[in-house]
Amino acid sequence: MIFHILTLFPEAFDGYLGSSLVARAVERGLARFELLNFRSFAADRHHACDDVPFGGGPGMLLKPEPLFAALESLGAPGLRVVYPSPSGKRFDQAYAARLSSLREMVLVCGRYEGVDQRVLDEFVTDEISIGDYVIFSGEVASMVIIEAVLRLVPGVIRDESVQEESFSDGLLEHPQYTRPAVYRGRTVPEVLVSGHHAQIEQWRLARRVEKTMANRPDLLEGRELPEHVRRLLEEIGRRE
Repeated sequence: MIFHILTLFPEAFDGYLGSSLVARAVERGLARFELLNFRSFAADRHHACDDVPFGGGPGMLLKPEPLFAALESLGAPGLRVVYPSPSGKRFDQAYAARLSSLREMVLVCGRYEGVDQRVLDEFVTDEISIGDYVIFSGEVASMVIIEAVLRLVPGVIRDESVQEESFSDGLLEHPQYTRPAVYRGRTVPEVLVSGHHAQIEQWRLARRVEKTMANRPDLLEGRELPEHVRRLLEEIGRRE
């Protein structure tokens, strides 16, 4: 999968793209990252990429000319262009899964007060919010999107790892434990060291349901749930 990243600060990606599973995906030919500093497309002698917004207001806005030229150089319109923004649609696991099926995508990293609306109108296919908060840069938000999408590309991580994660089936992930079995008086649940796989799976499912009810009950609202999950919900509700 090819990620074209438009940014004023390509150095922000240096450590990220060279580390851990991201670097391994590149080495194995599963991902390629093309960093493009759109300042090089600014036509004036100062290479200005921002200006004050029409109508007044605080901050600066990214100008349309450099971004139009940069996006057109990549072949857009005609590509999937993602713009991380607090005003966008909510990004979740299902959204990441849809994007992971693409052959290539473009990420536009905003700065300051954002970008001129004409860039969005002409090129952006996906305006995405990674959460109900505001951060300094689109670079960090783009890294979040890249990581969520890339790990769902076949071959990047094991299929079974993806299937058991939070949000994979509407439930949060169960608690995890490793050695030692006892640490500072806290013990691993006995069922996990029992070797009884059916009981372990039942315990994990129960913990997933409990955790989802406690931390994210909204994930269960209006959702078509399997019968065994509904029974667990009723049982937990009776206990409480």
